[in-house]
Amino acid sequence: MKYTTKAGEKSTVKITFKFDGEEWKDAQTKAYLKTRGRFAVNGFRKGKAPKNVIEHAYGKGVFYEDALNLLFSENYGKVIEKNEKKFTVVGEPDVSVEALSDEGVTLVASVPVKPEVKISAYKGIKIKEYAYTVKEEEVQAEIDRLLDRNARKVPVTDRAAQNGDIVNIDFVGTVDGVKFDGGEAEGFDLTLGSGQFIPGFEDQVVGMNIGDSKDVNVTFPENYQAEALKGKPAVFAVKLNSIQGKELPELNDEFIKDATGSESLEAYKAKTVERLQKNADRRANDATENSILEAIAANAEVEIPQAMIEREIDSLVQKFEYQLMYQGLKLQDYLDFLKVTEADFRKNYEEQAKKNVLHQLIISQIIKEENIEATEDEVNEKVAEQAKSVEKEVEEYKKGMDPRQFDYIRSDIVITKLFKFLKENNEMYAE
Repeated sequence: MKYTTKAGEKSTVKITFKFDGEEWKDAQTKAYLKTRGRFAVNGFRKGKAPKNVIEHAYGKGVFYEDALNLLFSENYGKVIEKNEKKFTVVGEPDVSVEALSDEGVTLVASVPVKPEVKISAYKGIKIKEYAYTVKEEEVQAEIDRLLDRNARKVPVTDRAAQNGDIVNIDFVGTVDGVKFDGGEAEGFDLTLGSGQFIPGFEDQVVGMNIGDSKDVNVTFPENYQAEALKGKPAVFAVKLNSIQGKELPELNDEFIKDATGSESLEAYKAKTVERLQKNADRRANDATENSILEAIAANAEVEIPQAMIEREIDSLVQKFEYQLMYQGLKLQDYLDFLKVTEADFRKNYEEQAKKNVLHQLIISQIIKEENIEATEDEVNEKVAEQAKSVEKEVEEYKKGMDPRQFDYIRSDIVITKLFKFLKENNEMYAE
């Protein structure tokens, strides 16, 4: 077998395989030995008919398809391995037959490969840097949530429903006088002011008394999940069955100690500020790194193979599917509820997938150009930190590590170095 490789359009490589007559003949013999059990010929037990007899009965090309598949499968991987330093395959090949005769066969495979990005600049750019500081109201919101989680529910019978109450309601929703899926329930507990229902719904339940019935008029948002309901006015016939109020505990050192283990309210506030600030710093760092990539991507050129985009869409859909699973839902049930096909659902992720792939390619390109690596000392230092966090000796901890964990640590070190380099070599500014 002889082969050639040539750069194709849209980040593909064209691989041409040429097999001589003897190789083509051998492939047909292999195909015959592999598939002869499928053919029945008069005068022969199934699978025992000679090759020439089967060809006479079914046609000369009866083994061609299997023989071509054998030739390709036996040689494609070898060629890719030999050329792994020249290009990286990112999807399945598109294979065609260019020539076929007794003298031999020529196969052509168009293979999607990882593209190189043309980056006009990744240093000396003016880029926004983000920083978030925890505000007093954020700390108070945490305290309010703590109080709410520890609140005692008490029946309310002497007043109308108000924000913060848990109301038990029956409701039937209609659009143009017709009921719709998911728009009806009995004995539903709803916390008023939680924003769980369509905007305007909860506000109109406020003020209702036990036993009251009322038509609640709302309009579905334009970005509502169900296509058939987007922007549609709806009427919900609502009956209020009961009201529960919340009796909050007294906020003092004793309550804080019982509820959180902190010694005092001030100690709890300090810990809360520290925790919130760590989260804020992570968000700021993520936003800054995205800002850097956006700035570089604005002047980058690349032809991204569709195979890479589809693979990233797979990843995004899978993440969403995991989120649904945590809520006890299945993706297909979710799609059925929205009345959308999986293909249409995937289209919603296409632009984000393109952006993600472009950013990944930019990261890979700069790491390569700047020769950014993780040293063994840096890897060992990270492993030691992890071992210490679980109170284990380093060597003992290493024995339980999967090779992929070491790969992840190296990758994390490299990415950290990359963004440190980019921050140091660009003009970072804060608003």
